[in-house]
Amino acid sequence: MTNPYAPKPTSAPQLTPQEERSWSIGVHAVTGAAMVLSAGTLGFVAALVVYLMYKDRGPFIRHHAANALNIQLTALVWGVAVLVFGILTIGVGWLLFAVIPFVAGALHLLGALAASRGEWTTPPLTIRFVR
Repeated sequence: MTNPYAPKPTSAPQLTPQEERSWSIGVHAVTGAAMVLSAGTLGFVAALVVYLMYKDRGPFIRHHAANALNIQLTALVWGVAVLVFGILTIGVGWLLFAVIPFVAGALHLLGALAASRGEWTTPPLTIRFVR
């Protein structure tokens, strides 16, 4: 009888360092572009898909995919805070709503540049939900 709670062996092959770097650049680029072009809705989906597909294929891609997902989740928190602030101030907070996708897009750009240099950075202004 096998233990149903035993860790399952991963069948996903490990990526080469160059593939990890390419995917790390790509996750930030695609997530940032999807977020800006879809007003913040598809960026989370892109980051989540890459994270779930590649988290076990190398530590560098896992780190950058988690960072991309953390940027998206932090942008969601910022959006909810701005929404509440906008309701409470009857309109003043709505101006900040347009800033969120651009700040998150800039964080993705910084993440892509760091990944292209092979750096293990953590983006500023983000909450680390996923590690």
